[in-house]
This record gives sequence, structure tokens and C-alpha cells, in this order.
Amino acid sequence: MRREQPMYADTVQSENVLKKPLVFGGIALVCAIVAFLLGSAALISTLLPTADVASIPLQLSASALIGVAFAANLLGISLLPNGVQRLVVYGQFLFLLIAFVLVFDLDMAFIAEKGPTLLIEGLTTTLYISAISISIAIVIALSAAIAKLSSNEFARGIATFYTSLFRGLPLLMQLYLVYLGLPQLGFFPEAIPAGIAALSLCYGAYMTEVFRAGILSISRGQWEASRALGFGSGQVMRRIILPQALPVVIPPTGNMFIGMLKGSSLVSVIGVTDLMFLARNLGSSTFNHMEMLLTAAFIYWALIMTLELIQSRLERHFHKSKTR
Repeated sequence: MRREQPMYADTVQSENVLKKPLVFGGIALVCAIVAFLLGSAALISTLLPTADVASIPLQLSASALIGVAFAANLLGISLLPNGVQRLVVYGQFLFLLIAFVLVFDLDMAFIAEKGPTLLIEGLTTTLYISAISISIAIVIALSAAIAKLSSNEFARGIATFYTSLFRGLPLLMQLYLVYLGLPQLGFFPEAIPAGIAALSLCYGAYMTEVFRAGILSISRGQWEASRALGFGSGQVMRRIILPQALPVVIPPTGNMFIGMLKGSSLVSVIGVTDLMFLARNLGSSTFNHMEMLLTAAFIYWALIMTLELIQSRLERHFHKSKTR
């Protein structure tokens, strides 16, 4: 993942406030209080199994040690070069994450056995549903955004009612309404089409406002100048407005797709064998729940990081074209 540059580089050299004893002590004190309230006894029992975890002095000592260690860690990181700081922070959080995972005493043989099923069947289904849903949602959002900006009150009314309704209902409720409600009207959708329909309608409503904001970011003078040159309304939108609005809408659209990818896990409740459905069911017969859930979590995380990388490259591409 590429390194994000700060919007405004600060050229003023300022004093490291963590070097001030009052600030250092304040951070250590707050951290110690939090550690004591959350229960430092668990840490004591892990590090010193034979110690009396009910001892208040021992708990206070452990909390104070945690507070000082945390403040010292912050001070040490702040003294490092900027590039190294990020690597150290990543390393520390990765260490904590691995330590958290190891607490569960996972059955790695079970993960090796069932993991390919998650990747081949579950991930494929998740990507299939998300890709089709975001494509339909973009078409819906663009149409609704243009309708909301048009002078046709009928079209504006439809688009406004649509966005109000589908932004106002939880996605899970929309899934149930499509999958369980349509059969009452004589339509019997399969689980995957029902899930795609619900995701498309839900995220299309949210993305309508993204596209509308992107179109409004373009000066009205360009529309008027294009119309004065004889361009039709469709030509102005297609050739003048939308190409300039694209760099504006790519970041929020990418975020919407990432949100949809994670939100697609809800289709598991209507029987779609996506990543979440398989993670929940593969380990249930042998009570290896955490093995499958954590494996699915890392698959989701890796997938999201890949999408973030693609999104950042698209943003750089359009930013370069805009500054030429």
C-alpha cells in the first residue's frame, strides 16, 4: 500500500511535547487508570501464574508499569524518523494482532483443510455478488443523481423518494423484504439474485448523493457555455460534466464498494454460500468456530487492502490527468 502524503507539509519545527515531564506523566497516569479499570489482574495471572491476582497493591503496580511502558513507547517512537515511525507502529500492531490470535489456540490442521473451501467457493461467491451489485448500483446512482438535478419534477420526485426510502431502511430488512416479501406478490427470486437486488438498491441510494455531489462540483458556467455552443443536454453531461466529475466521485465510490463487500456478508442469512456463510457453518459441526471466523476475517482484510491499493492507483491516475 502506497504511503499517503500529508495534505500540507508543516515546515515549522516544533518541540516534542512528549519530552515534557507533565505530558509524559499525564499519559502514563491515564493509561494506568484505564489498565486498572479494565482489569490488570488478567495480565498478572498470565505473566505470574502463582501471584495473588486479588492483591490491590499488585494490581496498582502492574497498572503503573503498563502506563509508564505505554508512555515510554510513545516517546521512543516520536524520536524516530517519520518513515521509521510508521513501520514501528505497523509492527507493534501486527504483533498485538498475532498475540491476540494465538490466545485462541487454533487448530492449524483444520484451517489448512477447510481454508481452500473458503477461498474457492466463499470468496468467489462474495466477489461475484459484490461486483454485479456495484455495477448495477452505479447505473442506478447515476440515473437517480441526474434525475434529482433535472428540472423534471416527476423524475426528481421518483429519485428523491427512492433515495429516502432505501437510505432509511436497514440493509438486512431490505434483504428480507426482497427475499421473503416478493413471493407474496407471485415472484420467487433465488437467494443470490435477491441478495444482488437488495445490495444494488441499498448502495445505489447512497451512491446517488455521491454522484450528485460530484456533478455539482463542476461549475455551472461550463454547462451554460456548452449549451451555448450547441451541445445537447446528454452530450454536455456525457462529454463535459461527467469526465470532470469522475475524479471527485472515485474515492467515495471506492469506499462504497469496500462497504458493500463487507455488507455482502449479510446475504448469508438468506442462505447464500458466501464467505461468511461458509465460515459460520464449516466449523460449527466440530466447534472450530474461531478457526473459520478468523480465517474469513483475514481473507476479508487482504481483499480490502487489495481494493484500497487499486483505488489509490485510480486516484493518482485521475489526479495526474486533472493537473496536466
